[in-house]
Amino acid sequence: MKQFLSAHRISSSAAFFVFGLLIAAAASPATAQDKDVITVDTPLVLLNATVTDRDGNPSLGLKKEQFAVSEQGVLQEIEIFETEETPFAAVILIDTSGSMEQRVSLARAAALRFLDGLRADDQAAIYNFDSKLTLVQDFSNLRDLYPRAYDLKASGWTVLYDAVYSAAQELSKRPEKRKAIIVLSDGADTRSGRSASKALDAAMEANATIYTVDMSGLNTGGTSRMQNRGVLKNFAEKTGGRFIETPGGVQMREAFENIVKELGIQYTIGYYPTDTRKDGKWRKIELKVTPDSLKVRARKGYNAPSKD
Repeated sequence: MKQFLSAHRISSSAAFFVFGLLIAAAASPATAQDKDVITVDTPLVLLNATVTDRDGNPSLGLKKEQFAVSEQGVLQEIEIFETEETPFAAVILIDTSGSMEQRVSLARAAALRFLDGLRADDQAAIYNFDSKLTLVQDFSNLRDLYPRAYDLKASGWTVLYDAVYSAAQELSKRPEKRKAIIVLSDGADTRSGRSASKALDAAMEANATIYTVDMSGLNTGGTSRMQNRGVLKNFAEKTGGRFIETPGGVQMREAFENIVKELGIQYTIGYYPTDTRKDGKWRKIELKVTPDSLKVRARKGYNAPSKD
């Protein structure tokens, strides 16, 4: 990487420091607490990319030449390309609001499935949220849940967006290069002080990939459910994660096994945008990989820095 270690470019170690400065904006409206806009104030843009084959298995051993990244339709030169397997930090958010009655135990089982796949150096923390966010167990490598996790019951309102925002804040303090937020919820939010957009911005700033599991009851439906699912899908798609539609059975077990696997083997790609304007606008990113049979997931963009 000597070619880009100059006086006005940063070192590889510093590059990973700015992982947490990548952001994007969701389309939902901002609340009164969303006046501050998170932007990238460095020319370096970094992406964590997951590449899978037709069967959804991680595709390993790809070369830099197989990737192409464009910003606003303009091809960019890839100057950082890392493929090493590395530990990750994750926050699991379990919805225990009143709308989750009868499904808290299922969410707990899903959390256990995720913990069971942790490697020696991986770290995971667990929170539950209803009318407030509560720490169940702090970052550790434990494959089991603390006793209080088995006492969780559904009650109260829902602060989903605040929970995602706080999880991102915690992950921004972590040294791991890979970071993830796993949301086990029906997607409803009834009490957050922050908007979905603000929560998504915080996750992007922390360079956290969001995986969402729709925990809606099988007998629920209507417009509200569609909107709630849309929020969960947007969190996942914008950050390069996955939306898991079926929370039970074999599909859930396989999904959580794959999440643990892919978090440790993502590709890290960095470039310096050719557009250096500080206009504060959304910059769309498109990442492609060859052959075309492979599927790539990564963040969809970021907010350019502004002059102010």
